Amino acid sequence: MAKFLMTTVYTPEGIRALQKDTASGRREAVTKLLQSAGGKLESFYYAMGDVDVIAIVELPDASTAASVSLTGSATGLYKVTTTALLGVEEVDRALAKKLAIRAPGQ
Repeated sequence: MAKFLMTTVYTPEGIRALQKDTASGRREAVTKLLQSAGGKLESFYYAMGDVDVIAIVELPDASTAASVSLTGSATGLYKVTTTALLGVEEVDRALAKKLAIRAPGQ
C-alpha cells in the first residue's frame, strides 16, 4: 500500500463541530473512512500552526487517496491536502532509472 501525508485545516464551522464531536471522535471517524477505502491510519496528530491535523495514512493507490481527500473536503468543514510519501527504497529505485532529457536552451 502507498503512504500519504494528509493535512487538514478546519473552517470556523469545523472547529465548532470538533468541539461537539471531540478530538478522539474525529480520529475514530477518520479511521472508519480509511478502512472503508481499504486503508488504515498510521498516525494522527493535532497541531498548532498552519494546519490543524496531520495524519499519515496507508491507502491502496493515489486515486483512493484523492477520493478520501475529496470526500473530507466536500463536507465544507475542513480542507484536506494530500501528499504522496515515498520510502527510501522507492527513491533509490527512481534514482537508478537513467533517463535522458534535453535541458531548456541546450
